[in-house]
Amino acid sequence: MTTFSDIFKSSFLENVKAVSLVDMAIALALAFGLGLFIFLVYKKTYQGVMYSSSFGVTLIALTMVTTVVILAVTSNVVLSLGMVGALSIVRFRTAIKDPLDIAFLFWSIAVGIVLAAGMIPLAVAGSAIIGIVLLIFVNKKSHKNPYIVVVSCTDRESEANARKYLKKCTDKCVIKSKSAQKGAIELNMEIRLKNDNTDFINNLSEMNGINSAVLVSYNGEYMG
Repeated sequence: MTTFSDIFKSSFLENVKAVSLVDMAIALALAFGLGLFIFLVYKKTYQGVMYSSSFGVTLIALTMVTTVVILAVTSNVVLSLGMVGALSIVRFRTAIKDPLDIAFLFWSIAVGIVLAAGMIPLAVAGSAIIGIVLLIFVNKKSHKNPYIVVVSCTDRESEANARKYLKKCTDKCVIKSKSAQKGAIELNMEIRLKNDNTDFINNLSEMNGINSAVLVSYNGEYMG
């Protein structure tokens, strides 16, 4: 017969002290700090059209949640087996548009795992190195990125002049598409700038036979 004292001797209550409050506080504080660092790097390196602040907050939360889960798993072998089975049925439906976002998600998860495992120097040093690498390679000079120039011409002569002028003012000029109608020719060309100066677009729009010239930043996939 189960007595009142047996209830308080259950394995559930015995596991309450499996992880000390000090360890939890330190782990969560470090997880918040490193998660905030990941969020700041993400904000600094974001190059999309619409910045989502909720995704940045998710990186902080994901780091802390992963830390809590791994702390629980490392404190109980039976719980770790059940956790693996529970997580195996989880499916995430949110679409990731930028491949770089996946790197930040895995970074947050990895930091949470390493912190909960007690490898604090690895988590801090690894995050610092990853952050520096991302800041260097993602935030490269903007004029090296591809741009699209949309030029509206009136005839073949103005088209040839526009192409010749763009090849002179840029490091690279490749036609991506061309549409022609009576009295109107539209060119879409991918270019690479020599520097941050874009005054050549103003000069191009003032050339004879050019109706308009538009410079657009291009973040899609490209070769070379």
